[in-house]
Amino acid sequence: MDWSDLRIFLAIAREGTLGAAARKIGQTQPTMGRRLRALETALGQTLFQRTADGFVLTDEGTAVLQHAERIEEEAIALERRASGTETQLDGLLRLSSSEWFGTVMLSPVIAAFGERHPRVTVELLTDARLYSLPRREADLVFRIKRFDEPEVISRKLLHIPYALYGRKGSKAPRVGNGSGARVVTMNAEFADMPDAVWLKRTLPNAEIASRSNNRQAQAELCASGGGFAVLPRPLGDRDRRLVALDIGTTPPGRDTFVGYHRDLRRLARLRALLDIVVERLAGEVIS
Repeated sequence: MDWSDLRIFLAIAREGTLGAAARKIGQTQPTMGRRLRALETALGQTLFQRTADGFVLTDEGTAVLQHAERIEEEAIALERRASGTETQLDGLLRLSSSEWFGTVMLSPVIAAFGERHPRVTVELLTDARLYSLPRREADLVFRIKRFDEPEVISRKLLHIPYALYGRKGSKAPRVGNGSGARVVTMNAEFADMPDAVWLKRTLPNAEIASRSNNRQAQAELCASGGGFAVLPRPLGDRDRRLVALDIGTTPPGRDTFVGYHRDLRRLARLRALLDIVVERLAGEVIS
């Protein structure tokens, strides 16, 4: 096996296509394809599924990825030591979170991390689907559900309170009825979320004006007069067009958990990012 082929393998795994990987490391696409085939032949394994959308790691490829990244980390550490820059971290980190959490909570943390470690590129993925840590779709995942995968190291990061919001100047709806009120709530797929259940129970006769699985869209709808909405306080409180309404009962808050694959526990750049995440967010009291 040619160890330089691992660099090509890593680029394809991270970029998803031969073309993007070739541009990333300055190789031609035919060369990338040839070297990947050589690596697969040497290992006796198919490392990627070739799909219309690009290259997807097989189970064997995922196993090789874990070893290849450790080799890469050691190679980078050796280069830093040889050049006298061993305190500088380098490489890529892929984070996953919900859209509002990534925008409001993580973006300032990532910016602060970038000031400390300018040679590390942080990629933030924000959408509703849960990225898989075992399949290495992300390096660090933030979510409101506990991690139950045995290969994932996780911890509770913080508790986030929620509140009922209305457009500034709006009159609070009547609890236990809600007749005449219009609300913005979660779409049917997420109708069993605690805040959506609380809203339905608290304002049972309210008219559902709109639904969305995007908290930022809910906030914008609420601020534009589209109806009352239950929002995370860090999101709702930052919008001066909104006001948190005291109706004598409070929607349930949510815990946020962070997790990463156990094979990455010695990855220096991940440890450094996790340190600043915990420093800035863990145990934070949000009111």
